[in-house]
Amino acid sequence: ILGPLAGITLEARQGGLMHVGAIAVFVASAVAAFAGWGLLAILERRTARARDTWTVIATIVCVLSLGSPLSNGIGLGAKLGLASLHLVVGVAVIVGLRRTALSAAERC
Repeated sequence: ILGPLAGITLEARQGGLMHVGAIAVFVASAVAAFAGWGLLAILERRTARARDTWTVIATIVCVLSLGSPLSNGIGLGAKLGLASLHLVVGVAVIVGLRRTALSAAERC
């Protein structure tokens, strides 16, 4: 959407010049979501406050992940576009998985 509608070319330096397309965004989003889901499942088995612990960890990871697009994006438009994609995916994963987390009472 950012490329065709806003005219932003999403390019980043990752060893070499990398064009970020829809497939790369989808794959990275899926990997992040599955990693978050796996961590949530582990925390649900090991801690009583899994939902809160996971939310704090996921939020920290989301904020720290902004460093990559902001430092490696080529041009202001690419940096802002890639950072916005990180935030959209991060918020969707955090809110979505937080809603599925079982409370301590539900696990017992």
